[in-house]
Amino acid sequence: MTKLGMYLAQKSVNKSEVARKTGISRARINELTLSERSHLRAEELYLIALAIDVLPADLLEYLCGDLTLATHLSMAAEDAAPFKKERKKKLSDKK
Repeated sequence: MTKLGMYLAQKSVNKSEVARKTGISRARINELTLSERSHLRAEELYLIALAIDVLPADLLEYLCGDLTLATHLSMAAEDAAPFKKERKKKLSDKK
């Protein structure tokens, strides 16, 4: 079962009702809740959240809250202009 499947089960959500409200097929809802290989699209997450009356950001946080940035990305985020020096060098090399 996927994290989405566990979330819907905890909330006792009827998947057929979600399918009806969202226009997402029952087969796709089953795939999203049962198969770890399925990939939930942003549009689907948004519609499912609306159908079960939760904020889309809350559902996203539940599903993806354990993700973290790679080390090199977090270091780049700390620098106000991480690629500015590199770009200046390339521009000066062209002259």
